[in-house]
Amino acid sequence: MPPFLFKTRFAPSPTGYLHVGHALSAWCAWEDAEGHDQNFILRIEDIDQTRCKPEYESAIIEDLKWLGIKWAQPIRRQSEHFADYQQTLDHLTQQGLLYPCFCTRKDIEEEISSINAAPHGLEGLVYPKTCAHLSSGEREEKISSGKPYALRLNMAESLRRIPASRLIWHDRIKGKQEPTANLLTTTLGDVVLARKDTPSSYHLCVTHDDHLQNISLVTRCQDLFFATHLHRLLQEILGYNVPEYHHHALLTDAQGKRFSKRDNGLTLRELRNKGLEPDQLRHIIMHGNISEILV
Repeated sequence: MPPFLFKTRFAPSPTGYLHVGHALSAWCAWEDAEGHDQNFILRIEDIDQTRCKPEYESAIIEDLKWLGIKWAQPIRRQSEHFADYQQTLDHLTQQGLLYPCFCTRKDIEEEISSINAAPHGLEGLVYPKTCAHLSSGEREEKISSGKPYALRLNMAESLRRIPASRLIWHDRIKGKQEPTANLLTTTLGDVVLARKDTPSSYHLCVTHDDHLQNISLVTRCQDLFFATHLHRLLQEILGYNVPEYHHHALLTDAQGKRFSKRDNGLTLRELRNKGLEPDQLRHIIMHGNISEILV
């Protein structure tokens, strides 16, 4: 057998310029890879074809080189592998674990309002399973009429086949995680795995690619911590490898607000243009002194 090769990754979406939060994620993953480019993978998660742009991908590569980070070749671009994700979706459909959802965001809000509940989960309002109860005839009629739809994971059926007790995973900071069926149902619900404008969701693509690329440690921000419960479920359903996880701290501004790609003053290219050196930025970020650059 070939020797075990440790692998982690940095997987940005080219929907804008990298900011200081991305720098923290990239550096945490680079440290986990112990500074060896063969242990470090760059993946471009560009499934959102309406927002992702080539110039942002070019900027990502430029910024990472400025940070002193290197990676193994080739770079995987998710937009080049929609057929792979469709094959996985087809497999889940054949297993009876996906169903078409014809509800708009407004429909969901009105349905939740009518039952006097507003459960919020991983991606906003937890879906009330409206379309899960449609008959096969009703579904076929709506599809034949051209009504747009998303594909949702049937959480209840998934957990009937894969008990929550099998979904244990380990985080390098918070340790052993043992999600419950109630947590998966109330926090995640029947999540969307594909929709018309995005042929495959982040959750499906990232789980598929981490397995395909033999990722042994997933290094990412703690805002994706609860998403890992869903990813573990997909791993069990699909027979994928189970990596270890490292959910690092979330960088915030003085008001406790997370940084986003809309914070143009804190993009890496803007900071570079102001004369900041990578070592200076690393010291500031790693010691939490963000106020030094919030001017």
